[in-house]
Amino acid sequence: MKKELIIKIVSVLVFIALSVGVIIYANTDRPKYTITENSGVEYETARVLSVLEDNTEVDKTVENQKKGSAEIKVEILTGRYKGDVCTITNYFSALYNVDVKKGDKLSVRIDITDKDTYAVSVYNYNRIPLMIGLVLVFLAVLVLLGGKQGLKAFIGLAYTVAIIFFVLLPLVYKGFSSIPVTIAVIFVTSAVCFLLIGGVSRKTISAAIGSFAGVLIASILGSIAASLGGVTTFQMDEAEALLVAKSTSNIHMSGLFISGILIAAMGAVMDIAMSISSAIEEVSLAGNKLGFKELFKSGMNIGKDAMGTMANTLVLAYVGGALNMLILIYSYGVSFIQLMNTDFVAIEMIRAIAGSVGIMGTVPCVAAVAAYLYSKE
Repeated sequence: MKKELIIKIVSVLVFIALSVGVIIYANTDRPKYTITENSGVEYETARVLSVLEDNTEVDKTVENQKKGSAEIKVEILTGRYKGDVCTITNYFSALYNVDVKKGDKLSVRIDITDKDTYAVSVYNYNRIPLMIGLVLVFLAVLVLLGGKQGLKAFIGLAYTVAIIFFVLLPLVYKGFSSIPVTIAVIFVTSAVCFLLIGGVSRKTISAAIGSFAGVLIASILGSIAASLGGVTTFQMDEAEALLVAKSTSNIHMSGLFISGILIAAMGAVMDIAMSISSAIEEVSLAGNKLGFKELFKSGMNIGKDAMGTMANTLVLAYVGGALNMLILIYSYGVSFIQLMNTDFVAIEMIRAIAGSVGIMGTVPCVAAVAAYLYSKE
């Protein structure tokens, strides 16, 4: 028992060391926004001391949004100009409407033209406390409802987010092919999440293998559909900005579309994989030495019930994210032929259907692996 504990501790330490090493390597030569002493742009936090003059009015033509301007006095709270008090003009329009009052904090943009010469303007609301609060609420709900398992799930999620931001993005920026890097990230992060939740067991092994297979199915279908439809990253909204970034980096844009499908499908696939694996474990424990055929059939029956709702969830998630654009397209009254041949519609349909097929493909994969493992001694 002591030997097993030592092996586990050593394995965890080695894994942590490898993760830290990869993060350090990936973030070497990380792009940084440099600011000289005499020029540049900074974004800092400021507090509204008073509203000196309010020249705004309600524009009833755009759903009662304010228009006009207001003169406000602010104190800069962070950065090199901390403590400075400035009077700035806060402009209002239908698309730019940062409505603040005395005592509110906001984000300001500081344009530096000389060492002691700068201009301050309103950038946006100060949303940092809100973001931190939402994360804490999420953590509290997970721990209150899930207890120890909920805390482990949060740690797994934090690890996944860290690997995406500090490994996947930097490596792609360095010029690594995005698809292999994304597959590796998905494999490692899903394994960590499953191990945190269930440890090393037949349940987590079957869920990990099945979910990885489902993600690969989604990527294969997405690649085939994208190739047949002529859809690449170059047809996406961010293509122009990425081309600008590509001029100063080694980014390979061609695989980013498929990588996005892989990451989007990962969460739903892991969900259904663990559900089926856990169900087969319960069936196996309740039954009396059930064989592969019986366990596989049970897993498929459970999976069939979950397929529809999970696929529905994924498709609706894509529709929700694209709702504004869909309403805009609808308002133009475009024809069916034009609609189906629009890059935006093709991209969203390939994403949604590839991810849904990945979910469906996960079901037999998990059912087969779990049935095989639980039918053996």
